[in-house]
Amino acid sequence: MSQDTIFGRILRGEIPCDQVYADEHCLAFRDVTPQAPVHVLVIPRQPIAQLADATEAHEALLGHLLLVAARVAKQEGLESFRTVINSGADAGQTVFHLHVHVIGGRPLAWPPG
Repeated sequence: MSQDTIFGRILRGEIPCDQVYADEHCLAFRDVTPQAPVHVLVIPRQPIAQLADATEAHEALLGHLLLVAARVAKQEGLESFRTVINSGADAGQTVFHLHVHVIGGRPLAWPPG
């Protein structure tokens, strides 16, 4: 259950985070193990374990998360950045609460992994 993850605990205020943005739909904070000079996570307040679990009812929320990712990138001074959403363990998802990685501040290689 995504509300029982570390992100659920962050949303409930049980674990502090380095917040960079918040609204009624989501929270954005710096990743504790950054993979680039800027590495922010944007998470929905609504518990969705992974992108594969999203439904049409989540359409507006998913769009909002991407708009917030772009807003955060601009706020962090990034002209170029990468957004990543891992869905499932084989894709590299380690916390099963949907989240968007906003990564930048250095050249990023492709393919990523």
